[in-house]
Amino acid sequence: MKYSPLFSLRDVQLVYRALPALKHISWQVQTGEQWACLGPNGAGKTSLANIICGQANHYSGEYQGSPEIDSSGVAYVCFEQARALCERDKKLDDSETRADANDPGTLVRDTILNRQAADERFHYWVTRLGIGYALDRGLRFISTGEMRKTLLIKAILSDPALLILDSPLDGLDSSSQRELSGIIDELLRSDQAVLMLCRQEEDLPAGISHLLVLDNGAVIASGERKDVLAQADVRTLLHPPLPLLGKLPPPAPRNYAVPDNCPLLDLKDVDVIYDGLQVLKNVHWQFDQGQHCYISGPNGCGKSTLLSLITGDNHKAYGQDITLFGIRRGSGESIWDIKQKYGQLDNQLHLNFARGMKALEVVLSGFFDSIGLYDTWGDEQKSVSQQWLAALGLEHIERESFDALSFGVQRMVLLARAMVKSPTILLLDEPTLGLDGHHRRLMLRAIDHIASNCDSQVIFVSHSVGDVPNCINQHLRFEPDADGFEVSCENS
Repeated sequence: MKYSPLFSLRDVQLVYRALPALKHISWQVQTGEQWACLGPNGAGKTSLANIICGQANHYSGEYQGSPEIDSSGVAYVCFEQARALCERDKKLDDSETRADANDPGTLVRDTILNRQAADERFHYWVTRLGIGYALDRGLRFISTGEMRKTLLIKAILSDPALLILDSPLDGLDSSSQRELSGIIDELLRSDQAVLMLCRQEEDLPAGISHLLVLDNGAVIASGERKDVLAQADVRTLLHPPLPLLGKLPPPAPRNYAVPDNCPLLDLKDVDVIYDGLQVLKNVHWQFDQGQHCYISGPNGCGKSTLLSLITGDNHKAYGQDITLFGIRRGSGESIWDIKQKYGQLDNQLHLNFARGMKALEVVLSGFFDSIGLYDTWGDEQKSVSQQWLAALGLEHIERESFDALSFGVQRMVLLARAMVKSPTILLLDEPTLGLDGHHRRLMLRAIDHIASNCDSQVIFVSHSVGDVPNCINQHLRFEPDADGFEVSCENS
């Protein structure tokens, strides 16, 4: 069978913020081939995808798409797409001017349909990916996994000549990962051309026939899958050594005290109902001093609702038996009295973080719990921030632009930001989401380093069973039952 080029690149170069993102890329994909672009965080995969789908046009060299791409286009499902939609909805939020003080923003249904009528294919894919319950929710109020499913359905329904999937299993629980893996396998066996962007070998579906391996914007290897994975330089790239960690700085002073003779968190018989839907029921959880807790459960089980109860963000905490840091919720404490005791890192923070900052400034913002740096900081705060970067092996990037750092390094900088004020609890919601294998190992090792060498206690939320730090000695598990989910707690 004679194949024709689906697209080709010749000597393509791209500079982003005065730094080379792609270097002399020459590559051709034939119809009938199913490719993956493989490489660690910062390799250039996103930049390459942006050129192919037409989102980047300030490159040199030549990109040539087939007539099919010219007519049917390219659909790209990625983290940056989710970020852009969240930023747009945030700008358009008019909650302050509405009588009910609530702007749901763009609904999942409207995002998928894009002003088209709901047809049989729409209902099929909504049912297939199990997201029907979320169709009337705003994008700002759905989980990372729900957002990924929303964007995938939107892309499939557009009937593109090429479908680019950037780490599509990220943010999904194990059941959803198995389901989506089956769908991806079907797509790879079909006539749909697919380009996967993967950070590690384990992410490659069986249906991928060819690999392009990138590192620091340059091609390391290209060709048939088996041949590429056998190359020594590819093996070295995918399994680099870990850098040394530094000594943790002395704890920052706290302007509050936590009683020694009580649990940090104590929830008894907690129930949460939204619009007649029971989200949490009969939750009992005691988080004692000295514990580090792992919270697990599938998408939509109520983990985010539980976290919002203990951080003060959820008004449903009032009137319930919830005691935080020795104080019964609703006893007159402010939300800031609660929040100052937490250092937080989650995907939404990463999505929404202010642009145009140096890495050191991002860490400094942790003293003020701000997404951006708007307060005056002192020499002592600067010194502590520098020490935290050094403790996590990041002292060499303090003056670099946060935007120009790879995704994995950004996530490590945000971990340093969460720790600068020596929080009583370090709250990590899917901290390894979006990271390649190397940066996942860095993150988990850093969390254990923190747990072993300071008095901050870890609450770690993750879908991925293997992505759990060694310090964990308590497991809070959401498990399906006939009426939703039952929450159980086990100490070890």
